[in-house]
Amino acid sequence: MKNIFLLFGMLILACTTSSAQFREDPILNLQNEDKNFLNWGYYLGFNQYDFQFEYKNDIGRDILVEKSFGFNVGLIGEMRINEFLDARFEPGLLYTSRNLGFPGFTTQADAIREVRSTYIRFPLLIKASTRRIGNWKPFITGGVYTSMNLGSKEDSLDDNSSGEFRMKKNVYGYELGFGIDFYTEYFKFSPSIRGVFALTDELVPDEDPNSPWTGNINAMRTRGIFINFTFE
Repeated sequence: MKNIFLLFGMLILACTTSSAQFREDPILNLQNEDKNFLNWGYYLGFNQYDFQFEYKNDIGRDILVEKSFGFNVGLIGEMRINEFLDARFEPGLLYTSRNLGFPGFTTQADAIREVRSTYIRFPLLIKASTRRIGNWKPFITGGVYTSMNLGSKEDSLDDNSSGEFRMKKNVYGYELGFGIDFYTEYFKFSPSIRGVFALTDELVPDEDPNSPWTGNINAMRTRGIFINFTFE
């Protein structure tokens, strides 16, 4: 996670220094960009997803999560509320992969479960911006989302005893983030960093209530970090 924040900081620094956005009297680009009632755009980015586990009993052996980087892509529809507030709908596609390490097993085939997920996300957000300063404008954003996990395997008849880790298809949660709008000569470029937190339990437990994989899990929820690059 530290690497993500470092990369984001270096990106912001590169953008600001290379385009001289912070000059005292810059030439203002796209002066009417934020005055339209409706705006459209798209975003690209990457993510790092994790799991948060709640256990029924504290046995001193947690499930390990090996995280990796995934990617995000989506569209943006924005409705202007006033000078400082906008409502945004950001439907998108997200891919991520995680490896789970379960304690107490002697073989890798039993101990490791690879969880590949493809989510179709539907976030509804509020974006709160400061007053524009030259060709840049900081903002914070937050809201709720619903998503469908196409790789959930929720309806599979197999479970971990057959090597199949199952999750629920529908997920609900919220996200919070911040970023900066940069007004270039031809478009508005907005890098942002988001924290994503599921509210619903995503685990489909094994058929055996005493399963060594899921028997001690009370709830499992996704959490993650996004870095998005928006073009409007």
